[in-house]
Amino acid sequence: MPKNFLHRWLSVSTSWILGLTVLLLIWILTERLSYVAIATLCVGFLTAMQYKTEFELKKEQSQYLLTLTDRIQFAGQLAVKHLPVGMILINHVGEVQWHNPFVSNLFPKVRLIGSKIAEHLPELDPEEHSLSDPIMIQIGDKHYSCIYHRAERLFLIEEVTKWVSLQEKYEEEKPILGFLHLDNIDEAGQGLSDQEETLLISKVFQAISEWALHYEVALKRIDTDKMFFIMFQKNLDRMIHDRFDILDTVREMTRNNKIPITLSLGIASLGETLVEKSKHAQAALEVALARGGDQAAVQSKEKIAFFGGKTNAVEKRNRVKARVISHAISNLLQDCERVIVMGHKQPDLDAIGAAIGVVKLAELNDCEALIVLDDDLSAIQKLMDEIWKHEDLSEVFITPDQAMQWIGDPDTLLVLVDTHKPCLVTDKRLIERADQVVVIDHHRRGEDFVEDSVLVYLEPYASSTCELVTELLQYQDHRLTMDTLEASALLSGIVVDTKNFSVRSGSRTFEAAAFLRRHGADLMFVQSLLKEDLSQFVKRAELIRETELYQGKIAIAVGDESLIYDQLLIAQAANTLLDMQGISASFVIAYKAEGVVSISARSEGDLNVQLIMEQMGGGGHLTHAACQPEHKSVQECKQILKSLIQEQLEGEETS
Repeated sequence: MPKNFLHRWLSVSTSWILGLTVLLLIWILTERLSYVAIATLCVGFLTAMQYKTEFELKKEQSQYLLTLTDRIQFAGQLAVKHLPVGMILINHVGEVQWHNPFVSNLFPKVRLIGSKIAEHLPELDPEEHSLSDPIMIQIGDKHYSCIYHRAERLFLIEEVTKWVSLQEKYEEEKPILGFLHLDNIDEAGQGLSDQEETLLISKVFQAISEWALHYEVALKRIDTDKMFFIMFQKNLDRMIHDRFDILDTVREMTRNNKIPITLSLGIASLGETLVEKSKHAQAALEVALARGGDQAAVQSKEKIAFFGGKTNAVEKRNRVKARVISHAISNLLQDCERVIVMGHKQPDLDAIGAAIGVVKLAELNDCEALIVLDDDLSAIQKLMDEIWKHEDLSEVFITPDQAMQWIGDPDTLLVLVDTHKPCLVTDKRLIERADQVVVIDHHRRGEDFVEDSVLVYLEPYASSTCELVTELLQYQDHRLTMDTLEASALLSGIVVDTKNFSVRSGSRTFEAAAFLRRHGADLMFVQSLLKEDLSQFVKRAELIRETELYQGKIAIAVGDESLIYDQLLIAQAANTLLDMQGISASFVIAYKAEGVVSISARSEGDLNVQLIMEQMGGGGHLTHAACQPEHKSVQECKQILKSLIQEQLEGEETS
């Protein structure tokens, strides 16, 4: 704007003030009208000149404003045509009314005017999407960000390909830390000469080095059986796609050995700093080892993902650890006034037998012991009928509500048996309020785990929790005496979980059974606990009759949706199906309560049923697992199960 525009009103005011001042001075000094007349003529002349100047200024102002308007309109048109921002106007039904040349370049051979925008860009359909936030779309190999102004029905489209590429590069090059552990390198070398052992280890490390080179992994050996490595996120994605083929490579390479060598990997992408990532990677490795090894555990933001785990865990626990744990538990019990024992929901013979064993441990250490029991006792009803007749054992059982009055006491110890998952315990409130928690379990460790436990005795190599508790009793310093019911309860848990010592039975399993037999366990009583009613047998036969063979060797049985099946019956049906010739895995799906579906899974080892059940919210072991999906019907569970089985089979083929 011209500078004289800003001072024109100041000029007019100044002229009038000067003119009137002159007239006033002449009047005062001379009092002659002639001089006043002359001064008046001068003031009039000056005023006329001022008005003429004002007229010319207004003319210039109008011309300036017209020119500025034309320039603004031209600049707007130029911006619409040449700025790298697309503009699309639509009407109330989503049809394109107008767009700028930027949009024409996106669709060079398409006429957009008059057509619906959803036909060309479904992501921008106002009827299907709220369009309240910026939307990312891709056209060809380019990415665009779209903003919708609802009041004007206007889309603004900006290319963000470079930003997306930079973001992808940032994600791909995130540092990932991990640990690699050789599970049984010491055991694998037993019975070999020094030359043979050196050659074996050399071959394994060469395979690991080639794997690291293929995936661009920086690997550093930090112990005889442990390595630390760092890589990019994109390399981890490749490993996940290949399902960590190094596990199979090393296992197959050493298959001819008496004890094949297996690997465990703990990897973490979670954490803001390298120190946090290192801690998460170490925790992931511990989880992989606790689950039996021969697998990779990847900790991400969402959860821990597991890969591998195709072999049964080789028994590695020793009596030294059992003795140390036994003495540690004794010290904890001696420092407490009361111990509360809790198992999982709907307890089985292993859970209740282990709980009775812990009560015996407490008695040996002069500590009061109580067992928390829920209302569903269908799987242990026969044993409980005998316990209610027992003079001492019948008094140790309490409800979760009764346990709440003691659990907050610092002198009260909570012991979990046959489970380590807070979501599966009889009452989760007890864990949340307990000051001290001890975990004794034989299941492979899952992502969900009790936090801040004072002692964890988790051995996936054991056949049952009753076996672990029996060994703890053996190493007590006090003289041990057990009556028939106590010893038989512990033995029944071992018998059930090993299917009469036919599966997952090691030398320690038979030693524990022999120990219980010497202390009065009644084999006939144990067998009587395992007997089933004829009606249950017929119902199980009806359930098995509705069996479908999937992939030719996997049996899937689905119960009648109008019937409720006992949990023990569902598990027995899965065991029966696995005993059939040509069946490598079995799954039984049925309602165990109104609206509650239960799935029991069994396998000979070729199919890892634990991974499948974990993806459906459950867990277990390589060869037997279970889950209880929420808010799903049996048919929905069947379809999900088939897709997960297919996914694992395809993953094994590609690996």
